[in-house]
Amino acid sequence: MPAEAAILNNFRCAQEAEYCHVGHNCCLKGTRRIILDEIEHWSRDFAKPPVYWLNGLAGTGKSTIAQTIAERLSVEGQLGASFFCSRDFEDRSNLHFIFPTLAIQLARSYTEFRSIFIPLVQSNPGVAYESLQNQLNKLIVQPLKKCSISTVMVIDALDECRDEEPASAILSVLGRFVSELPKVKFFITGRPEPRIRAGFRLPLLQEATDVFVLHDVEPRIVNNDIRRFFKHSFMEIAGRRPRMDDWPTAEQLDLLCERAGGLFVYAVATIKFLDHKNNNPRRQLDRLLESPGSSVREGKTKLKAKTTLDSLYTSLLVEAFGDDDLEDDAMTRSVLGAVVLAVNPLSPPTIASLLGFDTTDVSLRLSSVHSLLLLQDDSDHPVRPFHKSFPDFITDPEQCANQRFHASPPDHHLELLIGCLKLMNQGLEKNMCQLPDGVTNSEVGDLQKRANQYINDGLQYACRSWHKHLIETTPSHMLKIEPILHQFLEGKFLFWLEVLSVLGAARVAVDALDASARCLNVC
Repeated sequence: MPAEAAILNNFRCAQEAEYCHVGHNCCLKGTRRIILDEIEHWSRDFAKPPVYWLNGLAGTGKSTIAQTIAERLSVEGQLGASFFCSRDFEDRSNLHFIFPTLAIQLARSYTEFRSIFIPLVQSNPGVAYESLQNQLNKLIVQPLKKCSISTVMVIDALDECRDEEPASAILSVLGRFVSELPKVKFFITGRPEPRIRAGFRLPLLQEATDVFVLHDVEPRIVNNDIRRFFKHSFMEIAGRRPRMDDWPTAEQLDLLCERAGGLFVYAVATIKFLDHKNNNPRRQLDRLLESPGSSVREGKTKLKAKTTLDSLYTSLLVEAFGDDDLEDDAMTRSVLGAVVLAVNPLSPPTIASLLGFDTTDVSLRLSSVHSLLLLQDDSDHPVRPFHKSFPDFITDPEQCANQRFHASPPDHHLELLIGCLKLMNQGLEKNMCQLPDGVTNSEVGDLQKRANQYINDGLQYACRSWHKHLIETTPSHMLKIEPILHQFLEGKFLFWLEVLSVLGAARVAVDALDASARCLNVC
């Protein structure tokens, strides 16, 4: 019904957080059999604990497994909802979007659930803004208790959500209610960070959880899977290139598997590096294996994920940065800083407008580090790091010891802040969307179309996100910030509020003004 569709479409939830939108690959056929079989058995056996935690270090393949499980459960009709957390997106890294997003998917998947959910939202439109406990209880637990639904929900990469609690806030709430849902299971992945471990150790949740430690799988099994992945990927590359029948050699394959050290992300990054259309894969592999930044011993050392990946990332950046050129290096660092520190992923033209660069120059620098990013042929498509371990590496001075490559977060947040303020000072005007006098937003049928037509992506990002970068700067930056911030607040403030209203983001103004007040107090 149109009324129901309108309620579902307007309900506050994260965009494109479902498994079918996130772009993860599935496990290569024949790999990860032990863990996939165990999870599938758990999902069908409701005598087993209702929660499953796939615990693994960075690069061990948690998200790929979660994607595979979600797809299999969907085919079998068992998947009720999924939420793939990501620090790259503001909503997908916000804990308060998880339960509303799962609930809206349940409502779309199950008629019985929807018949309870719709009246609930009609009677309490602000429920999606309530506490995590209220969200879970009202939006998921109570409707499911009234249904006869048997289902599994998937939450991937929980560690990527911002959380100030010593024990994961989501897990604390889940532990209180999970026993009330005997026909519902939760499959959760996440790094073993302290707050995640503490959450799963809470008494109510500990006894309700099965745990699989991915990085404790027998090394021989993991290495065989990585070898299988390498062989399959090399065959695909060779099939698209001439005169590649004898490539790689057995020695090269052995060395790559040793260097991977049990990390699938190492294997994936290596293949991305070799398979660029403008490069010779044979020559690229020779360069990678000759790089002094990599050590076979590192790959053999148990649980040295950071060391192994650091060596690979350093090797790839040495190749990407090329000759030592201070001006060129600074621009490349700025572009990478924008990719890894943006509040939401940015397209190359938007990065260029924020940093004051030429779009062609930005695209060239992104292309030079293609193996570390998710790049599309469409230049208007947002750019993201291909794996969460790369932003960790490039922003940590201990991991990324070479100053040519290190992106200092406060400095690059300053760059992005100044870029946002400049865009707003230059671009904001009264009634930018040319709305008729005296109308409310709800009376403008083509409001979203007007917003996209008159407010470009860079300006939209600046209006929504400038204060996020302000928060991450340091007091030493204030002399640079204060004049341009005053210029914005004195000359463009009302126009900014108008744009936020048109974008449906008026709540942003409260946080932004609070951040400004604290900044100006420091000044």
